[in-house]
Amino acid sequence: MEAGESTEETPLPLALSRFQVSEEYGFLLPDPLRELPAPYGPWMEIAHDLPQLITSRRLRSQVHQMPQLSTWHLQGREELHLAHLVLSFITMGYLWQEGEDGTVKVLPRNLAVPFWEVSQALGLPPILSHTDFVLANWRKKNPNGPLEIENLDTIISLPGGESLRGFVLVTLLVEKAAVPGIKAIVQAIRAILQLDEETLHKALQELAEAIRDMSKALKRMHDYVDPAVFYAVIRIFLSGWKDNPAMPDGLIYEGVSDEPMAYSGGSAAQSTILHAFDELLGIRHSKESTAFLHRMRDYMPPPHRAFVQEIHHAPSLKQHVLSSGDARLCAAFNQCISALADFRSYHITIVTKYITVAAAKAKARWADPGNRAGPSAGKPPSALEAKGTGGSHIFSFLKSIRDTTREGTISA
Repeated sequence: MEAGESTEETPLPLALSRFQVSEEYGFLLPDPLRELPAPYGPWMEIAHDLPQLITSRRLRSQVHQMPQLSTWHLQGREELHLAHLVLSFITMGYLWQEGEDGTVKVLPRNLAVPFWEVSQALGLPPILSHTDFVLANWRKKNPNGPLEIENLDTIISLPGGESLRGFVLVTLLVEKAAVPGIKAIVQAIRAILQLDEETLHKALQELAEAIRDMSKALKRMHDYVDPAVFYAVIRIFLSGWKDNPAMPDGLIYEGVSDEPMAYSGGSAAQSTILHAFDELLGIRHSKESTAFLHRMRDYMPPPHRAFVQEIHHAPSLKQHVLSSGDARLCAAFNQCISALADFRSYHITIVTKYITVAAAKAKARWADPGNRAGPSAGKPPSALEAKGTGGSHIFSFLKSIRDTTREGTISA
C-alpha cells in the first residue's frame, strides 16, 4: 500500500494510549508488577534464586521438581507480563545452564505448557525477548525517586552480577531517552495532516534531540558493563534456538508440540523505537536487513507492532518535506537522519568492544592455562561469535542499516 492511501483509516490524533505506549515511559511497561499471586510461589521462588541455581548447576533439577501450574489464575496484562518474564528467564537458564555444549532438546511440560499459554495470551513468542529482559524487568528502589540508574534495579536476574544489572538498566535508559521522540512522531504526523509546518519543524527538532539523548544513554554501557562478563557469562542466556549452531534443531515444547520450534534470542532489533523512527523517516533498508527486522517485530507486544504499522500507513514525511521546498524543514529532517546514523554507528562501536574484542580476549585467555580463572572458568562460547543473539550476521547487518540510514538524507 502506498503511503498516504489510508489516512482515513488513521484515527487522529494518533493516541499513544491506543497502542499501550505511555506518555511518561514510552514502550516501557509502567511500574511493572514484582510478585505474582500466591499460587505461583513455586515460579517466583526459582526465579528469585536464578543466578545461584544456574551457577551451581541446580536449576534443571529444581525445574523438574516444579509443580505443573495452571495459568487460569493470572489476571490482567501486568500479571501476564510478569509471568512471561519469570518463565522466560527460567527457560533461558534451563537451556543454557551447562553452556552451549550441554543444551537439551526438550523443554519439560511443567515449564513449556504455562509458558506457551502466557505467550499466546500476550501475543509474544515463548522465549526471552527485549520485552521481558528490559521493558517489563525494572523497579525503582525508592518509588518516589527518579528513573535513574542509581535508583533502579531489575526484578529478575541471571548470572553476571552488576554487569547484568547494568546491561538491562542502561538499555532501559536508552528506551526512556526515546520518549520525547515517540511523542514527536505523533506530533509530526498530526502536523503533516494539518499542514502545520511550524509544529512539524518543532517535532523534527525534538526527534533529533531525543535520538542524540539515546546515544548519550548508550555510552553509559562502558561504566556499568564489563565486556569480559558480558561475552563469557551474560550473552549465552540471551541466545535463542533459531540460526544458532549450538541448537540447530530448535526446541521441543513438551505438551505443546511434538515438533521442535525455533525462536530467535533477545536482540536490540526487537525494540520498537528504531522501527518507529525508520518508518517515520521513510528509511528503506536492504531486502535482507528488512526481512530480519520485520521478523523481529513478531517479538514485540502486538500493540507496539500496530503502532509501527500505523506510522507506516501515515502520509510520507519525506515526501511532504521534499514537496514543501522549505529549507528549514529539510535541515531539521536531515538532523534526524544524521542523529539516527550516529546512534547506529555508536551501536557498532559497542558491539565491537563487547563481542568482537571480548571474544578475541576470551579465546586468548582460554589458550593460556594460567589465565583460566576469569569471569567464566569454562570454555568461552563460540556458536554466536559472528552473530547477534537474534541470529543476524551482526556486523554486516549493523553496517548495512547504518549506511541505508545515511542514504535517507535529503540532498539540497
